[in-house]
Amino acid sequence: MVASEVAEEEGRPGKRAPWGVIALVLLTGLALMRNGSGEFDAGPPQPVPAAASDSRVAGRDGAAGHAPLPYAVPDRVTVPAIRVDAPVTPVGLDADGWVGAPPPEDPNLAGWFTGAVSPGEKGTAVVVGHVDNRQGPAVFYGLGALEKGDDVEVHRQDGKTAVFDVYGVEVFAKDDFPGDRVYASKGGPELRVITCGGAYSRQHGYEGNVVVFARLAGVR
Repeated sequence: MVASEVAEEEGRPGKRAPWGVIALVLLTGLALMRNGSGEFDAGPPQPVPAAASDSRVAGRDGAAGHAPLPYAVPDRVTVPAIRVDAPVTPVGLDADGWVGAPPPEDPNLAGWFTGAVSPGEKGTAVVVGHVDNRQGPAVFYGLGALEKGDDVEVHRQDGKTAVFDVYGVEVFAKDDFPGDRVYASKGGPELRVITCGGAYSRQHGYEGNVVVFARLAGVR
């Protein structure tokens, strides 16, 4: 069942998610630039090969993971390993059908894509955020440094905190973004956290996306 069908089934407005274009939007729609001070010339950390996900293991374990939660709007995301503690704002599709993003002027703000499930529901939830802006690092600057076993915690408006266990961190080129692999349901509640990554040039921005793969491991 695709995200839009889940939303419509549960009485929420839904629109088919254009999974194949999310990578491009995150790269060109955010207009990210490193500042010119030289302080961040090394760029954000990139995933190491050992952090790559195993889709076979993910599918098996994801289906047998923690029981799904009902729908609830997320309002905060924390990632202790990289000291992220940020409010979450809903983002949807713009008039042209592209996925929106949080305002780049606020470096400590993440976005939950409302065209997918809410974090903790059965299916794949999507949280996006900037890697940097003209002033320097932003909310998900350190995303590529996450490792398997790290936690991503999503605080929801129903008072529950969905705790997701990271099982993979990878960077994908914008021209070869595997939408089906990244967003397809694994049979249980999953989360993808996405920001820009890969090589960078002033002419074209970042050439890829860092994607964190995580599954629901607990609820507080």
